Amino acid sequence: MPIEYKPLASKSLSRQIADNIYGAIMEGSLKVDERLPTEDELAQSYSVSRPTIREALKLLAAQNLVRSRRGPTGGTFVNKPNSDQLQADLTSAATLMVGMGEFDLSQMNEARHQLEVVCVRMAAQRCPEECLQVMEAELEVQADPNITDEEFCASDVRFHRALVDGTGNPVLQFLMTAVIEALQPVANLIAYRFRDKGTILAQHQRIFDAIKQGDESEAVAAMDEQMRYMQEQHQNARQWREKKQEN
Repeated sequence: MPIEYKPLASKSLSRQIADNIYGAIMEGSLKVDERLPTEDELAQSYSVSRPTIREALKLLAAQNLVRSRRGPTGGTFVNKPNSDQLQADLTSAATLMVGMGEFDLSQMNEARHQLEVVCVRMAAQRCPEECLQVMEAELEVQADPNITDEEFCASDVRFHRALVDGTGNPVLQFLMTAVIEALQPVANLIAYRFRDKGTILAQHQRIFDAIKQGDESEAVAAMDEQMRYMQEQHQNARQWREKKQEN
């Protein structure tokens, strides 16, 4: 049996069992679609009751790590990770941490700047045509003189999402989900009163042209320009709030 049955401590038995099985899944001891031992077998191996095992399996099911199926061929099986759900969870976690003040704006700007530079460099090397088309379409959206602030911010996010997708690196694409879908909208919300849409559009156009031409140095320089510009607008927003509070 691929699970190493570790001694249980004084905390919740069901949580310990869930953590133990979780560890086996993460280590690869339990494979995707593999059936877990029955509730009776698990209860005997852990020296606990079946209700405790059921509670542990519920905890794992809540994390989408296992699924249950009834019938002669039924049981509890290891789930295949759902990338969309994991990305949504990552975005939610990042949004929560921002809301709780775990990240300040300077930290967010610094992290985003460095990560976007990596992404734009890689996109200049390998960006596929479909990602270029998405970016170009968003440039057209942003050029609309009647576009609202909300629509512009949404297009901004989609532009950078396509840029990240253009790296062709699934690890970066996954990790950048939190930056693009959670941190960037927060940064946009803070700076939208002060940033100039035309300036952002021109910077996006410069980034796009450099990526399309495969010019890494120009792509990085263009991204540096935009990140510095956004940092300046955040500074302006901070000063504006401070003056407003004084009055």
